Amino acid sequence: MYEVFEQLLQKYGVTSYKVAKETGVTQTSLSNWKSGRSTPGTKSLQRIADYFGVTVDYLMTGKEGSEKKETSLTAKDERDIKKKLDGIMKDIKNQDDGPVYYNGEEIDDISLSLLEDALESAMRQLKIINKEKYNPHKNKKKE
Repeated sequence: MYEVFEQLLQKYGVTSYKVAKETGVTQTSLSNWKSGRSTPGTKSLQRIADYFGVTVDYLMTGKEGSEKKETSLTAKDERDIKKKLDGIMKDIKNQDDGPVYYNGEEIDDISLSLLEDALESAMRQLKIINKEKYNPHKNKKKE
């Protein structure tokens, strides 16, 4: 089991000390794991797995099919994002919440388009983060 951990350390170019420091798992736990005296607890294993972006199952078995699956947006999520974004942009363009200024000057159409793209990207990321945070098991992509 510790071999998978060592492989991940090499893959990401980090030391066990750095992992311990950043995850809050003690060096003693990792040392005992390495020597076979014990295995870190469930919470510690989850922190280590999260640190490397893998599942606890992958950390323990090394099986490739166990890596974390990416959360995807559904058609409903896409519609929600589009509806909210269209509403925001309509308000800005109609000057209900605008016009938008930068450095004291009203932004031009190109900058407004870039703002719209940035807002859409941020909304997509936020939707994914919220799906993972509030319902991590339901929203995984099926392989």
